[in-house]
Amino acid sequence: MTQIRDAAPSATRASGAGTAWAALGVVYVLWGSTYLSNRLIITDVPPLLSGGFRFLVGGLLLTIIVLVARGTRVFRMTRAQLGTVLLSGLLLPAWGNGLVTLGQQHVASGLAALLIASVPLYIVLLRALSGDRPRRATLVGVGVGMVGLAVLLLTGPSGGSGGVVGSAWWGPWLVLLAGLGWASGTFATTRLPVPPNPFALAALQMLAGGAILLAVSLGTGDRLDVGTVSAVAWGAWVYMAVIVSAGAFSAYAYALATLPVSTVATYAYVNPVIAVLLGVLVVGERFSLAQLLGGAIVLLAVILVIAAERVRRPAAPPV
Repeated sequence: MTQIRDAAPSATRASGAGTAWAALGVVYVLWGSTYLSNRLIITDVPPLLSGGFRFLVGGLLLTIIVLVARGTRVFRMTRAQLGTVLLSGLLLPAWGNGLVTLGQQHVASGLAALLIASVPLYIVLLRALSGDRPRRATLVGVGVGMVGLAVLLLTGPSGGSGGVVGSAWWGPWLVLLAGLGWASGTFATTRLPVPPNPFALAALQMLAGGAILLAVSLGTGDRLDVGTVSAVAWGAWVYMAVIVSAGAFSAYAYALATLPVSTVATYAYVNPVIAVLLGVLVVGERFSLAQLLGGAIVLLAVILVIAAERVRRPAAPPV
C-alpha cells in the first residue's frame, strides 16, 4: 500500500512537469512566430493599424476569459495601479510592439527577433541606473551583448531577406528602440504598483496599447482597403490576435508557476532561433555570415545574463 501511495504522487508530479514543459514549448513556438506573422500582415495592412486592432481584440478576448474565470473583482484597482496599467500599455504593446512592426518594413523578421533579444540587457542597464548593482557576471554578459548588437547594426538592415518592403538604414535602430520601450515597460511593472492578477493586467495593457496604436494610426492617415488584404494576411492577423495574445500568455503564466524561473527564461534565446528558422523556411529570408555571427553573440550574452540572474523573474517579451 505504501508503494502505491508513493507512486501516485510521483506520477502526478511527472504529469504536471510534462504539462509545464508542453506549455513552455507553446511559448517557444508562439512567441517565436510573432515576427514572421508581423511580416505577413504588414505586407497588406498598415503596421500600426494592424497592431491596434490586434491588441484591442486580444485584450477584449482575454478580458472576457478572466471575467468568466475570476469575476469582476480581479479588475478592481487603485489609482496608482491604474496609472501603471496605462503607462505599461504605452511602453509595452504601443511603443514596443508598434515600433517593431514599423521597423519590420525594413528588417527581416529573424533579424528583428535577434535585436529584440537585447531586452534582458536593457533591463540590466535600467537596474544599474536606478541604483541597483548587477553582478560582475551580469555586466560581462551586457558587454558581450553590446558587441553582438554592434555587429548586427553594422551589417545592414535586411541582409537580402525576402519579402521586406524596403531596406532603410534606420530599420534596425527602430527595432532596437522598440526593445528599449519593452524593457522600460517591463522594468516599470516590477517597481510600480500593479493589479494582483497578471491576466487582468495583461488584458488591460493590451486594451490600452491597442487604443493608443489605433489612435496614432488613424491620426496619421492610415486607411485599410479590406479588398486588398490577402487571405494569408488575414490568417496571420487572426492568429496573432487570438492564439498568440491569449494562448501564449496563458502558457507562459502556467510555465512560470510550475517550472524554475531560470528554465522559463530560456525563451529569451529560443524565440530568436525559431524566428530565424521560420523566416528562412517560410518566406526565404537570407542572412549574411556577419549577421549570423552577431546574432550568435547576442544570444550568448542573453544566456550569460540569465545564468547570472537566475534567481530573478524573467521579463515577458512582446505578446
